[in-house]
Amino acid sequence: MDNTYPFADHREEVNIGDFRIAFERRGKGQPLLLLHGALGDSRAWRKQIDELSDEYEVVAWDAPGCGRSSDPPETFSISDFADSLAAFNEAIGLDSAHVLGLSFGGGLALEYYNRYPDNTRSLILAGAYAGWAGSLPRQEVEQRLQRMDALTKMPIEQIAEELVPTFFSETVSRDVVEEITAIMADFHPIGLKAMTFALGNADLNYILPEIKVPTLLLYGDKDKRSPRYVAEKMHVSIPGSRLVIMPGVGHASNLEAPDLFNKEVLNFLEQLE
Repeated sequence: MDNTYPFADHREEVNIGDFRIAFERRGKGQPLLLLHGALGDSRAWRKQIDELSDEYEVVAWDAPGCGRSSDPPETFSISDFADSLAAFNEAIGLDSAHVLGLSFGGGLALEYYNRYPDNTRSLILAGAYAGWAGSLPRQEVEQRLQRMDALTKMPIEQIAEELVPTFFSETVSRDVVEEITAIMADFHPIGLKAMTFALGNADLNYILPEIKVPTLLLYGDKDKRSPRYVAEKMHVSIPGSRLVIMPGVGHASNLEAPDLFNKEVLNFLEQLE
């Protein structure tokens, strides 16, 4: 499969301040905003865009520093990313949306809700953290920050060899591994540093008890990067949240188990209508 532009007819770009933001948009209905993780871009949502756009207006951006978007400063904070997302949504005429975030995108979704609650209809947080600082032991946060900084100086083959196994279960198909590796090959060193800095230094726990929109938590039981204790803490802290643990699935659950992932997302959204 050609991962360069898997839905080329739907690609667009918009300028917000100093940034060029690339995105994919398809379908009609209530807006559903897809926020990818680090080392990814909108291409990681291919199987969600294909299916979910039958019922929703699906928008998947390339975050600043990812894909075809321009780079932010290396010290961009999670709040800076959230403000950029709000400016992007305004620029493309997207008002209140359901917000689905994976990994880094989940932390971004939390901060976006915190700063723009009226623009968020619901939250779907997949393999998410309340920031690394808010979810992981301090020593592990420091190790991850140091390792990710080192990885930005390495060839993509070495980055993929080290990180890809942490994204999936041991039974993931070779096609999925090749797909994510092709996407990762286009990563921006500055963008990766910015996203790692933003997520690594964020503690978003104070937001969780204040969430007043319907919230779905999606985690794989084989997730090596955002383990089950992170999911359970999020579930306890967010009032009325629903936690779904997907069996046999790793961190990048939307890629490894797209049919199950999409089914859970659609079931959740349909219950809100």
